[in-house]
Amino acid sequence: MQKYSSVSTLPVAAPIVAETNVEPMSASPRLSLARRWMKTCPPLVMAGIGWIALMLFVAVFADFLAPYTYSALDLKARLQPPVFFGGETNHLLGTDELGRDVFSRVIISIQVSLLIAFISTLISAFVGVVLGFLAAHFRGWVEQLVLVLIDFQASLPFMIIALAVLAFFGNSLNLFIVLMGCYGWERTARITRSLTIAANEQGYASAVHDIGASPWRVYIRHVLPNIASTIIVSVTLTFPEIILLESGLSFLGLGVQPPLTSLGNMVGYGREYLQSAPWILLAPSFIIVLTTFFISIVGDWLRDRLDPTLR
Repeated sequence: MQKYSSVSTLPVAAPIVAETNVEPMSASPRLSLARRWMKTCPPLVMAGIGWIALMLFVAVFADFLAPYTYSALDLKARLQPPVFFGGETNHLLGTDELGRDVFSRVIISIQVSLLIAFISTLISAFVGVVLGFLAAHFRGWVEQLVLVLIDFQASLPFMIIALAVLAFFGNSLNLFIVLMGCYGWERTARITRSLTIAANEQGYASAVHDIGASPWRVYIRHVLPNIASTIIVSVTLTFPEIILLESGLSFLGLGVQPPLTSLGNMVGYGREYLQSAPWILLAPSFIIVLTTFFISIVGDWLRDRLDPTLR
């Protein structure tokens, strides 16, 4: 009876212990993972994530945040200094040579530049992944052809290719976005090819193929999720490079054309007033530098967090 009485006391205390221990475990695993990442996230990376979130918010709600139409002219208020240079409060960042509000133009420029960079990065990643899968699947002459294309793309400075294409075919926003999408795909293709070949030598890919799955189903449903982390890191490197490339081409007058505006376009037109009205190009230059810097910082942090070989 003593055995039964000693055991009978356990169920009384067990629910209390179970309640106190089980309830924290009932929290979402994603929430606990996010909290763990936030604790190990450096302050500079936190600042970068905050800045990227701010830029995305501005890009999405640019039409509501801009106090004026970005192309509205007011020649009576041309070259008006910003507030911190003694200007009026109705133009926070001053006006340009045509009296257009710099703050409104910066907001719309963020939207246009990020839109170009986002779509171009998606095109670049898609082309790189598809060509990488083709090279890893067919091997032989198909793989050699893809490798030749990769080497050819990597051997030529992309700025020269962009200048030649824009000078020959003219300039339009759609052509410009597609042209920017041809940048950086060779890096993604190399990564995808090597990781796919390694995945094909592992058991899970061959097992799915043996049960009757098509090759593209194996690659899309099983191989791609396993190599996605490395591709995401590659994309975080391509995105700021496309922003800088777009800014450089727009600075040379071959990128976004007026009346549409972009960050590089504003810097290009503001260089003529660098001494008399430096605020025209200071704001877009500041945003270009911070955006590319923080995206690179966050990309390096993601590489350390997602790449198992660096843990």
